[in-house]
Amino acid sequence: MSTRPLLLEIGTEELPSSFVDAALAALPELVRARLADLRLTHGEVQALGSPRRLSVLVHGVAEKQADLDEEVLGPPEAHAFKDGKPTKAAEAFAAKLGVDVGALTVADKPAEGKQKAGRYLVGRRAEKGTLAKELVAKALVDVCEKIPFKKSMRWGDLDATFGRPVQWIVALFGADVVDLVFAGVRSGRATRGHRFLSPKPFDLAGADQYVAAMREHHVLVDRAERERTMMERVAAAAKALGGTHDDAAILVSENASLVEEPFVVEGGFEPAFLSLPASVIRAVARGHQRYFCVAKGEDELLPSYLAVVNTANAPANIRKGMDRVMRARLADARFFYEEDKKAKIADRLEKTAGIVFHARLGTVREKVTRMEVLAGAISDALGFPTSERQLVVRAAHLCKFDLVSLMVGEFPELQGQMGRAYALHAGEHASVADAVRDHYRPVGATDDLPASDVSRIVALADRIDTLTGCFAIGLSPTGAADPFALRRACIAVLRILCEVGAVDPRYAALDLGDLVARAYANILPKKLDLDAPTTSAKVLDFARERLRGIIAQATSQAVADAVLAGPDPVGRPAYALLRARGLAAAVEAKSPWLQTAKTVAKRLAGISKTAKPTLHPIDVFATSDADRAKNAPIVSLVELVDEATGDLTSKERVAAALEVIPKVADGLEEVFVKTLVNDPADPLTPKRLELLSYGASCMLRLADFGRLLGGS
Repeated sequence: MSTRPLLLEIGTEELPSSFVDAALAALPELVRARLADLRLTHGEVQALGSPRRLSVLVHGVAEKQADLDEEVLGPPEAHAFKDGKPTKAAEAFAAKLGVDVGALTVADKPAEGKQKAGRYLVGRRAEKGTLAKELVAKALVDVCEKIPFKKSMRWGDLDATFGRPVQWIVALFGADVVDLVFAGVRSGRATRGHRFLSPKPFDLAGADQYVAAMREHHVLVDRAERERTMMERVAAAAKALGGTHDDAAILVSENASLVEEPFVVEGGFEPAFLSLPASVIRAVARGHQRYFCVAKGEDELLPSYLAVVNTANAPANIRKGMDRVMRARLADARFFYEEDKKAKIADRLEKTAGIVFHARLGTVREKVTRMEVLAGAISDALGFPTSERQLVVRAAHLCKFDLVSLMVGEFPELQGQMGRAYALHAGEHASVADAVRDHYRPVGATDDLPASDVSRIVALADRIDTLTGCFAIGLSPTGAADPFALRRACIAVLRILCEVGAVDPRYAALDLGDLVARAYANILPKKLDLDAPTTSAKVLDFARERLRGIIAQATSQAVADAVLAGPDPVGRPAYALLRARGLAAAVEAKSPWLQTAKTVAKRLAGISKTAKPTLHPIDVFATSDADRAKNAPIVSLVELVDEATGDLTSKERVAAALEVIPKVADGLEEVFVKTLVNDPADPLTPKRLELLSYGASCMLRLADFGRLLGGS
């Protein structure tokens, strides 16, 4: 079947970058759905656009609908006929198909979905395919009407709504115009190029020439091409200045959505402004201007910046205006910085008492006081010397003082960074200053962790205090609502404990449940809804699901489920991750003993439901030689797995335990085959079941092997 490309371009007044991004994300699926409804096959669907246009180019659209010949199920036989005559239901069904009632048949149909098994009226619907050019106009109008915007507007006396007023529409099926009207505008083949560099309308010969024709008229409608071109020009300009450009993702995404063809203009400012911290200059440049700073290093900037603009005309005038704005904002920042440096840290700390963290959990100052106590407790648990403990407590004491600074008030994204700068200016220890900045890390699932012990401990104290307090007053996340970012806080805690714990046994040994209990003890009881045990249980349950995701990402979902079925896997999450990695290696190697372990684990799980786990010595079963011989293998195997799984706190111990499991699994399987372990006539049966139940609990220290392989 022959095909043609289909093009829709909606020309508008300039759209905000967020509108463009959201519309282009939604367009392909809107088009696919409408073409599927029309039974029109097609190839790739490309969403294209810029601030002045939203476009979609569909490759290989069939010129004609596929013919339709399908069986259609009607009403049940009991509803279709009465006294042997067709009912209105049967007649309506026949009319729907465009056939006589006599052309319908009755057939037995099995249950399927909500349909019950039974006899149903059945007919056939047959339609000859219609030419696509007769169908696509309405489909494209439907697509126009369904493009989502955060806010839509009306203009003139029209009922249609859109993100911005529609100026022109191009609709082409191959070389033919698709005649449609949307928002009072009739489609054609005339489009418009760059507003300044190619302002006159021009005609498109065909849909397949769209991207190339727009490029010739200074509009890069392919977002990927526009972004690539932009960054090549930015990188070249930065290199010419002797540095590298800022690589912040927001600069790339927003600038690419603000221009039709990217041009780079170099701007500059007085070198005297370089006395400001590099983070401040970056914040000024990134803020409203979305400029790229040029740097020689992390903390060494050049007195230059790069702006992405939408025209190459009059770059000198553009530069003059940019420099004036940049200079003014840097002057404001320098004023804030100098004024902030005059203030004493102690005065800043007192002002944090005026910032409410939560009405029921107190002010930021009260939160910091709780963090100091918790950070000290974590230091003690890690075995830090007094000198290092003092640095940790001091860092916790200072970690929020910059929230009341003028600079952070103007640039909230600089919290922590300005605290570090002001702490160093005040003569604080470098570890303390770094912790003021780094205790906010990690911000996301892939962000770097704090680099120093002092920073890590303050980061843990901050998140654990927030988690504990919020859960204690009933603020656990619901659905997508998580105003205090508790999910992110929990993941940060788990990442620190797991990733640092993988190289530092002190962190691996930290007990999360104990830390939550300590955090709870620091909060005034009269403010809380839940008691300490309930709060701890809820926080650990919440952490379990976050840990499941971390382990699944590192290994697999099956391994995560198996490990988390064990006793208290969240208390020391680093150990759970250790076990998971060991198990994942066995699964990856397709170790043959895993199937035996699964079978044995399921048998032991059944026993564990009725018998109390108890490690009985062989003497309990020494009532006769026969009893000793019958039960000795079980005692030996349980003692073996008990010893092997008693300490799983290192990679080597986990590996050693996994080497023992095949022997234990094979041995217990043989026991189950040869021995009636649940013999009602044997008075030692209860003790034997208790022993096997204990063996089950020992294997669970590693994992539930049944879950590991998808068992129940």
